[in-house]
Amino acid sequence: MRRYELMLVLRPDAPDERAAALIDRTTRYVVSAGGQIIKVAPWGRRRLAYPIDRYRDGSYHIVVFESPAEAIAELEHSLQITEDVLRSLVTRAVRPVKARRDAAGSADIDDLESVLPPSDDEDDMDTVERIDESESEAAPAAID
Repeated sequence: MRRYELMLVLRPDAPDERAAALIDRTTRYVVSAGGQIIKVAPWGRRRLAYPIDRYRDGSYHIVVFESPAEAIAELEHSLQITEDVLRSLVTRAVRPVKARRDAAGSADIDDLESVLPPSDDEDDMDTVERIDESESEAAPAAID
């Protein structure tokens, strides 16, 4: 099972009972699909970046859960057709990697290198063509 985060933006005029019922229905679905709820955090009412269905505010809720990947599509579909949900987003949560330490207390470098993205070799940097500011086609005022 993988860990997911669900962010819900609910209509601000929805009664608290309906919002609680929606969160409860969502958590019951995750549990019935074989998952488990890690955390439910209401963030409260916040201003939206842009109007959604003529609403300028939304009630935000975060649900962190573990679930089989097959259950996510149906969860997203059920949230899309719910009237009180303005927006919803399910993302895979990234767990921090803990480096193994030996008896001396130093981290195992092989573990860290497997997690980090590959770095560019310095030899490759020599082949990259660099443009000097004097060669730029931009207006002189844009360079300053």
